[in-house]
Amino acid sequence: MVQKKRKAVAIWLLVGVGMIIIQVLLGGITRLTESGLSITEWKPVTGALPPLNENAWQTEFDKYKQIGQFQYLHSDFTLDDFKFIFFWEWFHRLWARLLGIVFAIGFIYFLVKKYFDRGMVVPFVFLFLLGALQGLIGWIMVASGLNEEDLYVNHIKLAMHFIAALVLLCYTLWFALKLIVPSEQRISNKRFSNFTIIIILILGIQLTYGAFMAGLKAAPYVPTWPLLNGMWVPDSFPGKSWVNNHFNVQFLHRQLAYLLATLMIFWFISANRLALREKKSLLARAKNFPFLLVMLQVVLGVFTVLLAPKMGTSRFGSYEIVAEAHQLVAMFLLVSLFICSYSVRRQSA
Repeated sequence: MVQKKRKAVAIWLLVGVGMIIIQVLLGGITRLTESGLSITEWKPVTGALPPLNENAWQTEFDKYKQIGQFQYLHSDFTLDDFKFIFFWEWFHRLWARLLGIVFAIGFIYFLVKKYFDRGMVVPFVFLFLLGALQGLIGWIMVASGLNEEDLYVNHIKLAMHFIAALVLLCYTLWFALKLIVPSEQRISNKRFSNFTIIIILILGIQLTYGAFMAGLKAAPYVPTWPLLNGMWVPDSFPGKSWVNNHFNVQFLHRQLAYLLATLMIFWFISANRLALREKKSLLARAKNFPFLLVMLQVVLGVFTVLLAPKMGTSRFGSYEIVAEAHQLVAMFLLVSLFICSYSVRRQSA
């Protein structure tokens, strides 16, 4: 009975993991369609409903007209154009509300049914705090672009919002794995565990630079591969900012990708050796996914760069589709590495 209860809680958490992945993808669509600044107010409750009549739509449109993005980029927008971008930002926020409702209802249900044990209390408190923090960071990010000077949200705050979402994703996944993975499916190997953690940390930096790329719209500045506009190293490196300069950000994003792909080759060789000795372990079943996903991610990254000149030429064209796939595979790679990391302890049980 205890195992059934833990499995039920784990499934609920895994549903949350899936919803968080969808939420991040919706955030990507919101960014790619330049929809993020279309809703200029944060209304956690009343904002769940979109405008219900033409007067309400016009009111929202008039608010959008007050910011720089409309005045300098979208001054030709009609009300129908505004409705399109409004939908994606509204849906992104609606999905966040649904995610909160799913967690709240599940928590209340399992609490009443006494499915939780003492060891779950602190992790759940931390989980809800992470969720609330993510919402707050999201609004801080949006507010950074609601003025007459900036055309987009601040790219550093965008990266914070993205990474906070991934932290929430990984924490929820780790919590679920603790409840659903039998101890006999985990193995002990300190060296491999440390190697996996190092790769995850490098991936975290890489994902941060991916967010910088997105926020700065850096891809069109260097839409070539393998050279960067005819250079192996841009003239701006390392003299200019590694955070704000378009060329340096893309250069570092690419180098981190090459580093990760190289490390994953050695990681895969080590994982296969371990799996041969521990054929019934979780690692034996999961080891192939990180290697395949990182190679796919590199290919998608190359195509994202090459298609960058098409950015913004349609509401959702080939560039936007590949860019979203690039973001999705990045999340799958992170999830697969976390599963492998959980499967190998640093010390014996």
